[in-house]
Amino acid sequence: MLPDEAKKKLAALLGPRGYLDRPEDLSLYEYDGSVDKARPDIVVFPRSTEDVVAIVKIAKEHGVVVTGRGAGTGLSGGSIPREGGILVGFARMKRILEIDLENERAVVEPGVVNLDITLAVQNQGYFYAPDPSSQKACTMGGNVAENAGGPHTLAYGVTTNHVLGIEFVLPDGTVISTGGKELDAPGYDLTGLLTGSEGTMALVTKVVVRLMRKPELVKTLLAIYDSTDDCGQTVAEITARAITPVAVEMLDGVMLRMVEEATHAGFPMDAAAVLLIELEGVREIVEEQVEQVREVCLGCRAREFRVAKTAEERELLWKGRKNAFGAVGRVSPTYYVQDGVVPRTQIAPTLRKIAEVSRKYGLTISNIFHAGDGNMHPIILFNPRLPGDLEKARSAGEEILMYCISVGGSITGEHGVGMEKNELMNKLFSADTLNLIRNFKLLFDPDNRLNPGKVLPTGKGCLEIRQPALSGASQIY
Repeated sequence: MLPDEAKKKLAALLGPRGYLDRPEDLSLYEYDGSVDKARPDIVVFPRSTEDVVAIVKIAKEHGVVVTGRGAGTGLSGGSIPREGGILVGFARMKRILEIDLENERAVVEPGVVNLDITLAVQNQGYFYAPDPSSQKACTMGGNVAENAGGPHTLAYGVTTNHVLGIEFVLPDGTVISTGGKELDAPGYDLTGLLTGSEGTMALVTKVVVRLMRKPELVKTLLAIYDSTDDCGQTVAEITARAITPVAVEMLDGVMLRMVEEATHAGFPMDAAAVLLIELEGVREIVEEQVEQVREVCLGCRAREFRVAKTAEERELLWKGRKNAFGAVGRVSPTYYVQDGVVPRTQIAPTLRKIAEVSRKYGLTISNIFHAGDGNMHPIILFNPRLPGDLEKARSAGEEILMYCISVGGSITGEHGVGMEKNELMNKLFSADTLNLIRNFKLLFDPDNRLNPGKVLPTGKGCLEIRQPALSGASQIY
């Protein structure tokens, strides 16, 4: 239970509209896009870096744990307050502080919505490259915490490739700035270290991001297949031709039928799989690459190859891809999204493994993923009201991730480890590596009060970081 004295200080700091503590309000902050839940004792809404400093100092004084939260669109439990305490919601720190087009930079607060950066500069011919499927809702603080990706990161990279500097607050209230507008700051890359640290080391209060110029020409292509193996093989063949599209997305038959019924984007209902491919750059090069990709796709037995003829047609195809999770929600009351990574050459075998797991557990599993970089997103449909269904979904997800590791892959590509996959970290990393990660965490957060129970395994042993739960703190259920 949050000490009364701590609550009084937070209320005095933020005012009556600056926090939530009623059970019916707190219940809205006990989950994200994953399948876990845990309720905070209070949710606070700072409006400035100074507010964040004061909040963490109150938390330190009373020994209370603190968890940061953006829009709550995460898929690994990163913003779930596993041990209760104070949840810091950054929704009111949503200003774009500076747009510097001459240097192709912007400075934003953590509550700025990802897409709003592009909307602010697109009329001047610029955009912000990382584009998670939730880009209309997800915020920059969460993107930095999870090192978010998206369909177009095959060519552009993930968030860490576009974050040049950050301002952050340590759990003792110290404010530090690292990096900046310059291309390469000297010394240790603290910006890179904290991007993807999932809020376990510091709370980010400002972000310096890279802006990019819009390309001269964009072409969106759709290749349609009667075999998922042929579809998966195409990705490796495109890479072998030394072609790097900005996006290569794959949807299997189960997924594309759900998407088409919801969005009417033009996907064929009878296909086994499709590839959504995007090329951009100088006009002559893009037009040449379209023909090269056409040749590869047809050579890998694509039954049809389309090129979007208008901007409206292109936007409709991407609407289908970006709204896929909503389309799944029309079919299943609940679903569990995984985030494994495999080498491109292992996409087809991994799809076969996913189908095997689906049959084993009697659960429908659809696939929509960033095929260009092997970032698999099997979506496991289940009904939490059916006894044992959630447990089956968890087991199926773990089996898929273990297979990803076995073929030289990883347990996450962009969703983060959070509390969903932390017990699998010792399957991917050695004890020495995990101990080094642990030491970094404790260097920034020696009392383990920032987002405890995330990233590292929590089982007993030398790698365990203990933080006694507050009396009466919410438990995961």
